[in-house]
Amino acid sequence: MLTFCGQDRCLMDGNGRIKLGQHWLDDFAAACDGEIVLHCLPEGAVALYPEAVYGEMRRRELEEVERAASSFVARRSMRRFGALAASERITRQGRITIPPAFREYAALEPGSEVCIIGVEIGVEIWNAERYRTEMMTIQSHLLRKGEEEMTADLTPEREER
Repeated sequence: MLTFCGQDRCLMDGNGRIKLGQHWLDDFAAACDGEIVLHCLPEGAVALYPEAVYGEMRRRELEEVERAASSFVARRSMRRFGALAASERITRQGRITIPPAFREYAALEPGSEVCIIGVEIGVEIWNAERYRTEMMTIQSHLLRKGEEEMTADLTPEREER
């Protein structure tokens, strides 16, 4: 069975909460018993990862933690991850609360429609309009890439003289 795949839409309530569908709840229950990490993504969405998945992502990133004392880039990366991540537990009702700063970052307004997108290692919470734009960007990229492949495949190689 596929885990963390598919997409849903729901309304964010006035308190900044969303209710996850049963298939997401089942996936999180199997992966982490509801203990998750919220993380703001550079694309403008909020990811929900099982704690172990997030821990593995950070472990790999922090393998060179000794560079933090001398590397501007390493400190910036740590600062970004530290400031834009928070632990959360899915409630018995299947809800999670998105912290106000995270809602602002991802343009998630109480009372508005949000998209919940499966990404195989967790889910992402998107502002519906931002998600539409993201999908158009992905589609454009894939079409352009396909056209380049077709052109390369159909263009005969020039013979050496």
